[in-house]
Amino acid sequence: MANIQFVVSPSWLLQHLQNPQVVIVDCRFSLANPQLGKQQYQTSHIEGAYYLDLNLDLSSPVGEHGGRHPLPNPNDLAKKLAAIGVEFQKTLVVAYDDSRFAFASRLWWLLRYFGHEKVAVLNGGFSQWQQAGYPITDIIPQPRTANFVPQIQTQMLVDIEAVKNRKDLPKVVLVDSRESDRYRGEREPIDKVAGHIPGAVNYPWMELTDTNGNSISPKENRQRWEGLDKAEEILVYCGSGVTACVNLLSLELAGIHTGKLYAGSWSDWISY
Repeated sequence: MANIQFVVSPSWLLQHLQNPQVVIVDCRFSLANPQLGKQQYQTSHIEGAYYLDLNLDLSSPVGEHGGRHPLPNPNDLAKKLAAIGVEFQKTLVVAYDDSRFAFASRLWWLLRYFGHEKVAVLNGGFSQWQQAGYPITDIIPQPRTANFVPQIQTQMLVDIEAVKNRKDLPKVVLVDSRESDRYRGEREPIDKVAGHIPGAVNYPWMELTDTNGNSISPKENRQRWEGLDKAEEILVYCGSGVTACVNLLSLELAGIHTGKLYAGSWSDWISY
């Protein structure tokens, strides 16, 4: 597993733009304006990229519980992946956004949860690609055909009961991925209740990248999680299970493979 490159550079992607074994997915999205990502994609995107929408493709409809972005139905997303040419365990998927991995990481995590290890995020996202002068277009690529049958990795996921039962165990760490002021309950722009799950420690998801959306160095990333490599389980949450995936990517990049997603996250926790 360690030899899989989970972050690729724009120059690497440029060299593999015509490779039939690589499928590029645009994950741009705005929580404040859910139509914006699709509109941006239709205006211009990396040549050959397909679009997957956080709300419509990478989540299922919101219910009473389960948080603001419940995980998608595996069969529904599998059909969509097959229709853009993702062959299970064969195609390398490169996901990008323009939000410091926030939405690309959700697809990265979902694919691995489905048992598909060949997935990476684009360093620097769309902005860095554009600034490098690499090919962009408004042409929507044709649908493709592939075979994608998910093999769900249930061990990568925890629900509210597991969090309640395990969060205070000596070798378990509960990580809140939101900005520090939201963790402290000083500001809550989205959810009805402010604060954090008792016992959680705060590792804001934006620390994986610099302001340009490029990943920090491997050494800095390892230092970021210093001490947590001894934990048997790291349960990771955010507001709705989206930006927590950035921290799960960060943990993998640091060589720590014990991270698990509490998909419902804070928005699920406060629904009970």
